[in-house]
Amino acid sequence: MKTFWRLSVSLLVLGFVSTGCAQPVDEPAEPTEEQLIAMARGIHDRVITIDTHDDIPFDFATEDVDPGVRGSRKVDLPKMREGGLDVGFFIVYVGQGDRDAAGYERAKEQAMTKFDAIHRMEEMYPDEIELAHTADDVERIAASGKLVAAIGIENGWVIGKDLSLIEQYQKLGARYMTLAHNGNNDICDSANPRVDEPESEHDGVSEFGVEVIAEMNRVGIMVDVSHISKKSMLDAVRLSQAPVIASHSSTRALCDVSRNIDDEQLLALKENGGVMQTVALGGFVKVDPGRNEAVAALREELGIRGGRGGRGQAELSEAEQADRETRQAQFDERMQAIDEQYPPARLGDFVDHIDHAVNLIGVDHVGISSDFDGGGGIPGWNDASETFNVTLELVRRGYSEEDIAKIWGGNLLRVWRETERVAAELQAGS
Repeated sequence: MKTFWRLSVSLLVLGFVSTGCAQPVDEPAEPTEEQLIAMARGIHDRVITIDTHDDIPFDFATEDVDPGVRGSRKVDLPKMREGGLDVGFFIVYVGQGDRDAAGYERAKEQAMTKFDAIHRMEEMYPDEIELAHTADDVERIAASGKLVAAIGIENGWVIGKDLSLIEQYQKLGARYMTLAHNGNNDICDSANPRVDEPESEHDGVSEFGVEVIAEMNRVGIMVDVSHISKKSMLDAVRLSQAPVIASHSSTRALCDVSRNIDDEQLLALKENGGVMQTVALGGFVKVDPGRNEAVAALREELGIRGGRGGRGQAELSEAEQADRETRQAQFDERMQAIDEQYPPARLGDFVDHIDHAVNLIGVDHVGISSDFDGGGGIPGWNDASETFNVTLELVRRGYSEEDIAKIWGGNLLRVWRETERVAAELQAGS
């Protein structure tokens, strides 16, 4: 699998491929750096590159957060073009809140705000990006030269206890839903329960969660097992009639944090036919307690929250915006010293997770995600404009074009299509 390109390049370099007879040599020459980059560039241009997790704020696709302008965010349309990122799953993320009528209504309202924002992006830039509703749409839109948007929901809390919202969100474009986030909900237990919650509330997927997964299968929404407890994940794999995805998780064998997937779970994912979308978020790629403590202390000192949350720029006064920007600049400057003392996870560390999963469960079950603008990004792939670097690293490690095409998007599209097939069968039988 991983030696084909080495042989191909060597043959071309040494003149084995010609119209005449070739003379054998003792050892084939290794490709030069320029040849590696050229080969990687060709592959990158030919395959469909899909990032399954790009977060957005509530004021996305407005004058304050314009996706068509190259700005400070890690994913915007210019950066996608620069890096050759063809497809972004823009995320309807709503943080865990109270599980009561008021909380459910608030979650629905916030979800609709983000659905509206993603649709507004398409309306603002109709010649630049188009929303995909099917796996075939992805290929059609990419072939047209436009960028592709897709929608994922992060946190099943947005349905509350109303199963009908699953179909409503599907009609708005949602094509996967993460069953839970940081905190248990009515569907299942989280990998990271809140401090005021029991570690296991449902012992995995709840009775309501069984109905949720069945309805997701029926309407054609991929079941996402990132963020949920191990027992919940194994339950979801058992319950789902369609393959599941882990939209943004890495391997626990290489980074032992609860958000990652251990080898038992990876094997269950393979048996299910699913795919793990390896995530480029430093804390899920490489564990360094000293670094984590130093970053947490700096955030606390400067009053800067990690990841998502808080008010969007549109909700802040000019003075508050200026203060936030000042504190962020101070944070960025002082992070340089922390990076020197505790080197962060890098691109090679990220691809190590891909290697581990491929070696354990095979190349057909591994994909890629960034979690950009939700905490993701590592040196080497720190925003969408650097997406080519991932392909180059895969080429350096000997992955063939066929394998890279699977990892970058083919595997996810396979699961998406299987989800569509299962939904069609269930609807035909109802």
